Amino acid sequence: MTCLYRCGNACDHPAPNESANPYLGDVVNAEMSRRGVVRAGAVGAMVLGFGGAAVAGLASPAAAAPATEALAGGRKPKPTRAGALTFEPVAPNTLDAVTIPAGYRTSVVIRWGDPVVAGAPEFDLHHQTAARQARQFGFNNDFVGVLPLPGCDDKALLVVNHEYTNEELMFPGFTTLDALTVEQIEVAMAAHGLSVVEIERVGRTGQWRPVKSRRLHYNRRFTALASTFRLTGPAAGSAWLRTAADPRGTTVIGTLNNCSGGVTPWGTVLSGEENFNQYFVGADQAPEALKPKLARYGITTTARYPSGSRKWDRAQERFDLAKHPNEAHRFGWVVEVDPFDPDSTPRKHTALGRLKHEGANVIVARNGHVVAYMGDDERFEYLYKFVSDKKFMPGHSHLARRHNLTLLESGTLYVAKVTGDSPAAEIDGTGKLPADGRFDGRGQWIKLVSGNHSFVPGMTAADVLTFTRLAGDAVGATKMDRPEDVQPSLRTGKIYAAMTNNSNRGVGANAPADEANPRNANKHGHIFEIVEDGGDHTGTTFTWALPIVCGDPAAADTYFGGYDKSAVSPISCPDNVAFDSAGNLWISTDGNALGSNDGLFATPIEGREKGHLKQFLTVPRGAETCGPFITSDDRSVFTAVQHPGEISGATVDKPASVWPDGGYAKPSVIVTWRPDGGPVGS
Repeated sequence: MTCLYRCGNACDHPAPNESANPYLGDVVNAEMSRRGVVRAGAVGAMVLGFGGAAVAGLASPAAAAPATEALAGGRKPKPTRAGALTFEPVAPNTLDAVTIPAGYRTSVVIRWGDPVVAGAPEFDLHHQTAARQARQFGFNNDFVGVLPLPGCDDKALLVVNHEYTNEELMFPGFTTLDALTVEQIEVAMAAHGLSVVEIERVGRTGQWRPVKSRRLHYNRRFTALASTFRLTGPAAGSAWLRTAADPRGTTVIGTLNNCSGGVTPWGTVLSGEENFNQYFVGADQAPEALKPKLARYGITTTARYPSGSRKWDRAQERFDLAKHPNEAHRFGWVVEVDPFDPDSTPRKHTALGRLKHEGANVIVARNGHVVAYMGDDERFEYLYKFVSDKKFMPGHSHLARRHNLTLLESGTLYVAKVTGDSPAAEIDGTGKLPADGRFDGRGQWIKLVSGNHSFVPGMTAADVLTFTRLAGDAVGATKMDRPEDVQPSLRTGKIYAAMTNNSNRGVGANAPADEANPRNANKHGHIFEIVEDGGDHTGTTFTWALPIVCGDPAAADTYFGGYDKSAVSPISCPDNVAFDSAGNLWISTDGNALGSNDGLFATPIEGREKGHLKQFLTVPRGAETCGPFITSDDRSVFTAVQHPGEISGATVDKPASVWPDGGYAKPSVIVTWRPDGGPVGS
């Protein structure tokens, strides 16, 4: 069930990346030795920070409050508090429950089907319609962002992605996808997208709940069914993005497979469109010249209906590429939503490239330019970054707000190429550390496009941005093990990327292990750390290292920053990453290959406790841990519990999970806090 709905059975097919890019072992040389590397130190005064940062907003009631990976709550967090994590780790388990450390509490904030838009009907499993679902909280919540309302420490906007649907777990009497009615297909389409929900603090605690009111000014639903999105940037209006319904190529209906995302320093939310390929049919009848481009994004071009097809063309013809071959090009973008302006139209930014975006996270460089880091979530895909042409404008004026809303519309897009600093013979695919005791090396950001100028021979700027994977192939980018969430630390300026896994690494004719991806048949994944040279996020060179190589700590092929492995929690398949105000790295997992439920973990990444990873919570059977989002007062951690009960053979009538309310499972967002008011984690 997971393979079918999450990624369209991607692992049943060869990886779309068939390029012959060089592997790290082929390009190691003396110039890449660690002795010759100029390592960047800690970043000095950043343009943004937690709580007290200067960020842009409106001077009206819709003002954007400070928004990074945090909720300011009207108080500056103490940046000097120790990073040691003091909670007792949760033991791995297979319970159908959320388990948390002693001394903590947790509650559901919002669940599938709960009312979002004012006047939305109460959820009724047996009488669900698309019109109802379009006003209710969607299915399979992934990214979670929390943005405080201006001047309030007790109200905020919760913004959540709804990645995909599990029809077996939604419709009583489900038999097959083919047997779904058109109305049920439209319900599923309405359950995709995003939700914006006003929430409030419960008393003075770390608990939060939706605001109950007949007047919900900010609450909105964006769906795959009917919501309008505007294309921006160099590829907008290009021939690749024009369709019969949109001959100008500037307006898209819907957003698909919204996975992770980020909160910008100007108070908007970025949402990544990921496995959009699985929604389209008819590519076998697409123009022959287009088929290789479609296939590079995992769209089946040899059959009208790929295995397990959702057949959304029954509800809307635009999903049939035989009739509308450009429709697929209108998905796979980074979407920017302004939750503080309920009348705004969300935008898809072509300047950030088209790929299977896990998400996008922003940091403001020392020179004022905005830098967004992104991962392309598929086996053997690439890491990217975008540097804005314009500079961030601090302050809370209307002028600053309008200016900052344009920052992602033009700039330079790069892809990463990395090399190791150890002899190739020392990287044997087992995960054994090389002689220098670290997996590390050097990297280069290769320029793909800047504004309307392409740096890839034979490709225009619109080509590069619409078929970014092909551009990465052309310049020899480094194939990584499913690069997912990429998050800058606002404390150190270092960048952390989750490499979830790659069971095909080194198998058959696939790319072998290299120092950045050091294990063949990589089931458990690792964390990839980037330090931009000189702390310049707009630069083109960096150093990298693997601070965590995931798996069973008792296994020889794992590594936890040099920390005593007998004292750390087992972790498998890192997916999303975030930071608390002390700089601890929080990691959520997806697809635990160690036989226990997925969970949320935390570890210091600096100092003596570096690598002392502990499991903070586990999610119910069949669920994925998404988010997390830690408020900047460190009093609350929000987590999305996605697809509980997603186990093959389960249905809503015969569920594998009944979390959180009994009867059947409902994807939900939870919040965890300490009743004594102390900071979560430590």
